[in-house]
Amino acid sequence: MPPEPTPVQRAWSDGFGLLAVRALQVLIVLALTAVVIWGMSTLTTVVIPILLALIFASTFAPVMRWLCARGVSDLLATVLVLLGIVVLLVAAGWLIVWAVLDQWDTLQAKAEDGFAQVLDWVKTLPFAPDAGQLAEWRESVVDFLTSSQFGSGALAGVGAITSFATGFVLLIVVLFFFLKDGPTIWGFMLRPFSGRGLERARRVGDTTVATLGSYVRGTAGVAAVDAIGIGIGLVILQVPLALPLAVLVFVLAFIPLVGATVAGILAALVALVANGPLNAVLVVAVVVLVNQLEGNLLQPVLMGRALKLHALVILLALTIGTLTGGILGAVLAVPVAAVGWGIVKIWDGPELPARWAREHEPHA
Repeated sequence: MPPEPTPVQRAWSDGFGLLAVRALQVLIVLALTAVVIWGMSTLTTVVIPILLALIFASTFAPVMRWLCARGVSDLLATVLVLLGIVVLLVAAGWLIVWAVLDQWDTLQAKAEDGFAQVLDWVKTLPFAPDAGQLAEWRESVVDFLTSSQFGSGALAGVGAITSFATGFVLLIVVLFFFLKDGPTIWGFMLRPFSGRGLERARRVGDTTVATLGSYVRGTAGVAAVDAIGIGIGLVILQVPLALPLAVLVFVLAFIPLVGATVAGILAALVALVANGPLNAVLVVAVVVLVNQLEGNLLQPVLMGRALKLHALVILLALTIGTLTGGILGAVLAVPVAAVGWGIVKIWDGPELPARWAREHEPHA
């Protein structure tokens, strides 16, 4: 006969006791998460280059396998892929600087004039705010666009020039070893595991690499199509600054939902100032059409439905990423969330999600 439970045991085994235990567990998990986030935000110069190196290595893993399968040595394949990545990064950076910064003053002036015209139109609405509120809003936006905080905020995730240079060098070094010795490094990290834990850890590693690679390659393809489609539309509609706007579309496409909206608003404002309201409406129609074609046809093909996240999850991930890591946090938040969901889906087996994430079978 089992011993009679003590009053303390009875207090922790009833409904309120179980609730207290769960609440304590949640608090411990939140505390550990806060410590991890704080540590990562403190060591951004190290964490961000490592994370970017992992993303680049996962993205170009098929190229490494293709080269090695054709008899190219690991060292030579790594050097070739690394040089290709550096060339792509430098070319993309130069294109952005040349296309955007060279005409940034004009682009800023057009956007400010367009915002002013929008405010003038808002004044005609029956529910329009009073003139004082409109003037205050316009002054706030103009002050933000012309302030030093606007430029410094765009670089907040990178830091000062010294930190950027340090992080870039660290990124290249870590990426070199990830490309050359990635499987060996992962094998060393798996040594503490055995049995089912080892199988799960291997699934997590394979899923992380596959998800990151597929996400970045798919997003880059979608961004390129968006930029080309919207750029062609802007050229046909004779909107000024079509090339800088197309480049901005490509860059902002790496921030889901928000990026496309911002790019579309900016293009419409420039069209409004340069060519009038009808042209601005046509620009909006082009942006919406391209985004719809991309979201419904192109994105499922390039990225696969397995990587598709709910819009609410994307918004929450973007918010958390922006608050913790600025611009880079917003860019990295969604692929990290996709990796997390991918891990959940293979937690208990290759096609078996974690117990809490499984679909309930309908009753007979």
